Amino acid sequence: MPRLPRSGATKKEGEPDVSSPKALEAISISKNLSARISLPARTPPPKKVFVAHDEPHTGAGTAPIGVSSDQQDQIRPQVEERWLNLPDGRMHYLKAGSGPPIILLHGLLGYSFSWRFAIPALAPHATVYAIDNLGAGFSTANEGMACTLRATAERILQFTDELGIQDFDLLGTSHGGGVAIMVAAVCEERNDPRLRRLVLVAPINPWSAHGKRLAPFLGSAFGSMLFRNTIERWRSLDYLWLSRMFGDASKIPPDSLEGYRMPVVKNHAMRHGARIVKNWTADLAELETALPKIRNYPTLLMWGTKDGAVHFQSAQELRRNFTNAQLIAFEGVGHLPYEEAPEDFNRALLDFLTVLR
Repeated sequence: MPRLPRSGATKKEGEPDVSSPKALEAISISKNLSARISLPARTPPPKKVFVAHDEPHTGAGTAPIGVSSDQQDQIRPQVEERWLNLPDGRMHYLKAGSGPPIILLHGLLGYSFSWRFAIPALAPHATVYAIDNLGAGFSTANEGMACTLRATAERILQFTDELGIQDFDLLGTSHGGGVAIMVAAVCEERNDPRLRRLVLVAPINPWSAHGKRLAPFLGSAFGSMLFRNTIERWRSLDYLWLSRMFGDASKIPPDSLEGYRMPVVKNHAMRHGARIVKNWTADLAELETALPKIRNYPTLLMWGTKDGAVHFQSAQELRRNFTNAQLIAFEGVGHLPYEEAPEDFNRALLDFLTVLR
């Protein structure tokens, strides 16, 4: 499918300064902005209980107050929990909906649980695959598995090969955004036309200084030991690190603390995260080399203006890399807009996916 630039709109008063050589469109979204696409006032959670087990399973969640089980079936998508054996381990993933495929890639300490508010909005329009990268969430990894961005990207393509997925869109957030960039670069290197569009949510990138300083420290022997003996062990610190991911800590969903703790208990997920950051400096260098290769992919950048993990200022440089890119800025939102402002996030995402279909 040819990737042709789409003309952008001019910047409006009050929007962030995200100028680029092509004067591409920038849209600033307040947390209280009304919808451009009609969605329920509150996106219901998917009809699925996130529990690890050995066979595909579909479970029903608790119906909202005043909603019958029949009505619940109509508003909540069916979410299937599945596993896939890959050469480097056993991948856990969720599948929902029907239509053009979209694959969701989580961040460093996230997993498919991170997309619990996005899946119900996407499922009526797309076949959604929310994966746990090997070693993260409930996916197991073989001892000594490579954890570089390129190795992780290769496993995403193995996933698509095994399931026969064609012409897919790819959404990645934070470290998963870096993986998505690398998937696109590998596809370009191989002249593989299956990847159609990119959605990058505050992706790691060479222009965000924060990660360049912190990640190498956490990847060092001392930093890794300090991390494992504090954050991994002390549940009392869960709120502290999670609140740093939000522009407004009062917006942390009530199920987040337990949800993000579960893979730590069941799968030592934080130890996998420590192995990832050991490659951080080399990965960022490879990202810088990979970005020019993917400049013609239609791309949506989504960012919270109060992102404390991957600085919003780096969005300007990243967007200049693309010939056909749009930036959505969520005012006052932190690193996880799909959890802190899910309604606005879903509307903007669906606008991009449906308009360019």
